[in-house]
Amino acid sequence: MTVKYGLRLWGEQDARAAIIAETKTWLGTPWRHQAAVQGAGVDCGKILIEIYAACGLIERPTVESYPRQWALHRDEERYLLVVEQYCHRVDSPGPGDLAVWRFGRTFSHGAIVVDWPSIIHADVAEGVVWADASCGRLSEREQRFYSIFG
Repeated sequence: MTVKYGLRLWGEQDARAAIIAETKTWLGTPWRHQAAVQGAGVDCGKILIEIYAACGLIERPTVESYPRQWALHRDEERYLLVVEQYCHRVDSPGPGDLAVWRFGRTFSHGAIVVDWPSIIHADVAEGVVWADASCGRLSEREQRFYSIFG
């Protein structure tokens, strides 16, 4: 199977490996709201866009300014709206797929799946880090999985 989005034509396994490799280059980047600069700052939404765009799987979309506390006060699924422009929902994730969680009233946090439940995400307290989604605060939240493949 091949996937064509934006700039490159990949086989699925190569594309998944490229996503994981690119994601690892973001490790240690501090969390910064609405930022997307590797090593300087990124949030949990922009990192997903930057990784998929760097791999040539999507063209970088224009994302309007968004309040940091949106999910606590509104019902509009702004985060999922962007995710669902490029990915479809799946029951179980593969490497390079997305996991998203409900925080507050909407789905508003995401991560790249390395090998479920191992993820890399932009954590507000720790920056871009490896995490185990089967324990801690993420394991207590409603989650969904999305894939750009298939």
